[in-house]
Amino acid sequence: MQKASITDIAEMTGLSITTVSRVLSGKAKQYRIGKQSQEKVREAAKKLHYVPNHFAANLRTGKSSTLALIIPSLNNPFFAGIASEINTELRKFNYITIISDSDENVEIEKMELLQMTARNIEGLIIVPCGDQWEHIKEIQDQGIPVVCIDRYFEDLDIPYISTDNYEGAYKATQYLIGNGHSRITCIQGVQTSTPNRLRVKGFTDAMKEAGHEDINIVGDDFTFQNGYLETKLLLQQKQRPTAIFTLSNTIAMGCMKALKEENIHVPNDISLITFDDHPYLDYLSTTLSCIAQPVSDISKIAVKFLLSKIQNKDINTSQVLLKPSMKLRDSIRKIN
Repeated sequence: MQKASITDIAEMTGLSITTVSRVLSGKAKQYRIGKQSQEKVREAAKKLHYVPNHFAANLRTGKSSTLALIIPSLNNPFFAGIASEINTELRKFNYITIISDSDENVEIEKMELLQMTARNIEGLIIVPCGDQWEHIKEIQDQGIPVVCIDRYFEDLDIPYISTDNYEGAYKATQYLIGNGHSRITCIQGVQTSTPNRLRVKGFTDAMKEAGHEDINIVGDDFTFQNGYLETKLLLQQKQRPTAIFTLSNTIAMGCMKALKEENIHVPNDISLITFDDHPYLDYLSTTLSCIAQPVSDISKIAVKFLLSKIQNKDINTSQVLLKPSMKLRDSIRKIN
């Protein structure tokens, strides 16, 4: 069966090929095409099962209308949420998003970047997975606009949008201390990532300012398994912590599984707070207190930055840190 073309739609509607093309490419308003004509084109396209030939359009314009998003893990609800928000936002501007998972492996990240550039992408949004940045700068040097989100490189001239991770961790730790906790263990994520380093610093500074020099930080990954194994080890200690601060909700889920297996109740036996929010935290048997990041705002600003760079517009500021918020639920107990 032969695919329907713009010419077929023009013949069915009695409109010119130019008018049909402008409606289908989203330029009806720009060329003041009436709503009745727009509706006729859309109805005809639907009846004829018209599918746009993006490849041909790319050849004509030299643009792919395709952007790339690389994140460290689609298994992590935080990154999955960002991917969904960015994809939704870019769709408003008629862009196709190719989403890739680097699996927290910088070599995979490098390979994915090569494959993305081979697809003639117009821009890249990336959550870097390590402390290497040369391969990312190389993409920008090729003339492809790049924006970092969540994780970033402070000394690299690439726009970034993230949360004030230091403030979030500092306030979470202060809250635990204010509720009488001094034996607090922090289970961290990927140690080389900027958010993790800043969260650890916020935790450490709050502990030291309160006069607690015995600072316990364990872990090395933003995974369920890391949270599970580190909590299992913590529970073997003679003097258990009275509170645990996990630096991601994936770590928190592993932590809660280990606590449940050992019949440790939250918050009666151990209090728990985590970095990152997610709707499921409200549906746990003990709802989990957290530091919430403004995922929607991060995503929208990232898209705005990227499209501005694609259109060669000046950006007033290229480094944005957004304020986190603390959501208190049922997982923290006040002790004497």
